[in-house]
Amino acid sequence: MNLLQVDEAVRHFPLKGRAGAVHAVDGVSLTVRRGETLGLVGETGCGKSTLARLICRLDDLTGGRIVFDGRDITRLSRRELAPIRRDVQMIFQDPYGSLNPRRRVGSIIGDPFAIHRIADGRDRRRRVKELMELVGLNPEHYNRFPAEFSGGQRQRIGVARALALRPKLLVCDEPVSALDVSIQAQVINLLDELQDLLGLTYVFISHDLSVVRHVSDRVAVMYLGRIVEVAPAPELYARPRHPYTAALLSAAPVADPDLADRRQRILLSGDVPSPVDPPKGCRFHPRCPKAQDRCALEEPHLVSRDADPESHATACHFPVDSTSELVAA
Repeated sequence: MNLLQVDEAVRHFPLKGRAGAVHAVDGVSLTVRRGETLGLVGETGCGKSTLARLICRLDDLTGGRIVFDGRDITRLSRRELAPIRRDVQMIFQDPYGSLNPRRRVGSIIGDPFAIHRIADGRDRRRRVKELMELVGLNPEHYNRFPAEFSGGQRQRIGVARALALRPKLLVCDEPVSALDVSIQAQVINLLDELQDLLGLTYVFISHDLSVVRHVSDRVAVMYLGRIVEVAPAPELYARPRHPYTAALLSAAPVADPDLADRRQRILLSGDVPSPVDPPKGCRFHPRCPKAQDRCALEEPHLVSRDADPESHATACHFPVDSTSELVAA
């Protein structure tokens, strides 16, 4: 059963002082099943974080709709969104910038209880300490300031705050990208444990393909405001069908040095086009090794191809069968 459904979501940001707009998210459709982790990957600037804010209704849609737990939340007012906020929470990318340095940790984690008027006084303090213990923090550090914690501990504070109201959906916007590799593993393992313990559903956003592979049940690949491929994680990593996905995977680091030496790197030509004036047809065609005339004229739809399972959808007129054909091109 789907917990979240995004239908043709659009978010354009008008340019100041001149005509036009930034097409940050431009017709994204996806579903997130209850209890799963959907990974969302793509280059910096592809619209991942904007989509995250739309899902959490921290930003308004230009077009499309978002349905959460069977309810259309697209046009709800701030007051109508209040109960939805309890069920949809976000873990932000920067554990340094997302915490107020002038407030004590206990107060930061306790904010959701205060805002939603759920607990106060001793009850709030007790709940905050339980949350701190749940995410691996010492409850005795309740009165410390964020600056007294390491980066990994600060991200745990952010996780505790997001879990305060026992949400159904957590949107994790690059939650480990600002952390050292060893600390990344600790935070990822924590999220894994919490998902099993609390029955959480995740949208996990990252540009790190190895991290996404580890945590995700399904993966959606985003390019210039649109989803170009979505599939179960093992299927996508074993058999990428979109040329952009294949290029991303060819550049991802691998732990096995022998495999790294044998792997063929796919080099894309040119730069990512401007989201102010995205290309007609397939948005990837100016950089695609397989592009043909049709690609510049006709936008491909995100559908399952003949040779693929129904769960594997690709927005490409000429999907790849193997990465060798892209290297040769």
